[in-house]
Amino acid sequence: MEMLSSIVQGIIQGLTEFLPVSSSGHLNITQHLFGMQEENLFFSVMLHIGTLAAVIGVYIKLVASLLKAFGLMVKDIFTGKFKWKEMDNERNMVMMLIIGLIPLFLLFIPIPGTDMKIKDLAEMFAKSGYFIVVGISLMVTSLLLLIGDLMNRHTVKVWKEKGMTKDGSAGRKRYTVVDAVTVGIVQCVAAIFPGVSRSGSTLVASQVRGINKQAALDYSFLLGTPAIVAAAILEGKDALFPDNGEAVQIDYLPVLVGMIVAAFVGFFAIKLFKWLLKTDRMYFFIIYTALVGITVTIISVIELSNGTNIVTGQPLVF
Repeated sequence: MEMLSSIVQGIIQGLTEFLPVSSSGHLNITQHLFGMQEENLFFSVMLHIGTLAAVIGVYIKLVASLLKAFGLMVKDIFTGKFKWKEMDNERNMVMMLIIGLIPLFLLFIPIPGTDMKIKDLAEMFAKSGYFIVVGISLMVTSLLLLIGDLMNRHTVKVWKEKGMTKDGSAGRKRYTVVDAVTVGIVQCVAAIFPGVSRSGSTLVASQVRGINKQAALDYSFLLGTPAIVAAAILEGKDALFPDNGEAVQIDYLPVLVGMIVAAFVGFFAIKLFKWLLKTDRMYFFIIYTALVGITVTIISVIELSNGTNIVTGQPLVF
């Protein structure tokens, strides 16, 4: 893995992990153009760790308060003082984050007739022969963002008619169990398909449930944090210690550089996304993901017809 490729992918990861355009999809596109077919998954996971630092940097105060609330809540549970109906907003957020993570266990369900689990589909779709999946998934992301934007406008309209808001800040800010489970399931689906934006799809799931758009964005970013850590542990283990026992050669310097670049770019991407959402400029992402999705799909159809990557000339891998 060359240093330039690592930097480019770090920039793309930092931008696309938080902007609703799919980091996995754009990394797949970049790797496809560079003709990279080895260690893609491990490098992608490490870049996610870089963006994890960006989330902590932006939400450091909120993360600290939630960790404190979690500790006090655990203490109350063991002392018999915990009461579900009396949870404050911070404890409610902690509990809803935990519930939202439970659906991730669905990714470990075995696929009948194969030796794969559902989570293994992500690695399979990352191969060049499945490039069309990226294109279709990006178009799905565009459609989801359109639905989310329309739902948010509907929520604002209803709240204004009821005199509940005057500045466009409409929607519930407190999650319920149904909200958390819904968003958690959507996050699982997004994890499978490169091109389906995790941040975008979970944001839309919350908006469909009537959650305030800024609260939905914060929940989406926080929900992705433990999911990223879990993915890094599981996929990192598989990459470093494969089942076949063969030693894996990894050039760690480019990986480290990519992580650092992703962290810095990701920090500013979060700030940008929060501003764009606040000012109702989601139409940019709707148009962008649709155009990129259509382009990738057309390229993929051409490649499938001749069996090679039209950029590198390499045979497609399935």
